[in-house]
Amino acid sequence: MSKAMLRLILLCLLGSAMPALAATPGEVEIGGTLREATMQGLAGPSRKLSEFRGKPLLINVWASWCGPCRSEMGSLEQLFWRYEGKKFAMIGISTDDYPDKARAFLKLYPTSFAHFIDQRLLLENMLGANRLPLTVVVDARGRVVGKYYGARDWDSAGTRAMIGKALGIPMGAR
Repeated sequence: MSKAMLRLILLCLLGSAMPALAATPGEVEIGGTLREATMQGLAGPSRKLSEFRGKPLLINVWASWCGPCRSEMGSLEQLFWRYEGKKFAMIGISTDDYPDKARAFLKLYPTSFAHFIDQRLLLENMLGANRLPLTVVVDARGRVVGKYYGARDWDSAGTRAMIGKALGIPMGAR
């Protein structure tokens, strides 16, 4: 057997042994419409996801133990206040197992937008939160138009332009 053939076989074996980054169970991909879900409120009432239809929606998925989630929470709050809910709504979804840990996080990193907890992994799986933080951009009809993994400065001009492009709306100063 030639060295080239041996390398090819070895590469094929290595490639098949590496785990693929699989979608979460029931994940709604970009272009798909979010299904109905009842969300348990952390500091307010429980609500249905469909109550947010009619206006674009940013959904930030976080956990109390997630360092990058902590680092971006302030810029999410700044983005929320920049537009005062006029261009889109914003909610946070905690993937914590225990509501008290999520509430403690929100005391340390207070925000003005509503937060919910997903103890049964329904939203985590539907949104595709196999790594955190995740921010999902949803159009007014409930269709996923963007998924952004990892922490970022959500109130930067570049990020606002990215959101505006995904939603098809101008995202100037206000």
